Amino acid sequence: MNKAELVTAIADAAELTKVDADKALKGILDALTDCLAGGDKLTLVGFGTFSVAERGARSGQNPQTGKKIEIPASVAPKFKAGNTLKALVNS
Repeated sequence: MNKAELVTAIADAAELTKVDADKALKGILDALTDCLAGGDKLTLVGFGTFSVAERGARSGQNPQTGKKIEIPASVAPKFKAGNTLKALVNS
């Protein structure tokens, strides 16, 4: 499913126009992005939890050249599925 298909599904399920569904989706994604950028987590009970994880600096190896490189510390978004979502996917 791509964004256009998701907007159509939201519009059908919520009986909205596609324009309004697109605005709603953009609002949700903006709120989620702002939450994660602020270092917070977002929990949707039954669906899952969006959070950020800090990755420490480490050394690695370039697979093409074999040369050792230093990988800087970073922050990455992560998602943990909730039990309800897991049960629906596995049924």
